[in-house]
Amino acid sequence: MGLINRRDVFIEWGDCDPAGIVYYPRYFEHFDNATVALFAAAGLPKHEMVKTYDIVGIPMVDTRAKFIIPSRWGETITIASRIAEWRGSSFDVEHKVFKGDALAIEAWETRVWVGRHPDDPEKIKGRPVPDEVKARFA
Repeated sequence: MGLINRRDVFIEWGDCDPAGIVYYPRYFEHFDNATVALFAAAGLPKHEMVKTYDIVGIPMVDTRAKFIIPSRWGETITIASRIAEWRGSSFDVEHKVFKGDALAIEAWETRVWVGRHPDDPEKIKGRPVPDEVKARFA
């Protein structure tokens, strides 16, 4: 299964829409933060990872989510995140959001390990994810 990082998130007033439930784009911000926390749990804090591996970052190129149970202001949710699959320069992150023991959301991201393009530093280009990085999630 590999490394799973769990992160509790308190739902703030500003996370919610007029109906009093979390406005769905806010979840994607939480998922982005959960991905950063997952890498940190693997010993790869983003600010160090960028310097160590000379990358620009790990931008998201695809995302989707299945919303099962809404969350409301004042509740605490738990986001469980893991790397679902590694490929050459891209990888999939899976997030499961729980309210207590109940599954509230399933979400997926595809991200790319990118550095500056060798021919044009204004552009980015995917690079192979180093094996030593992948090994930290085993």
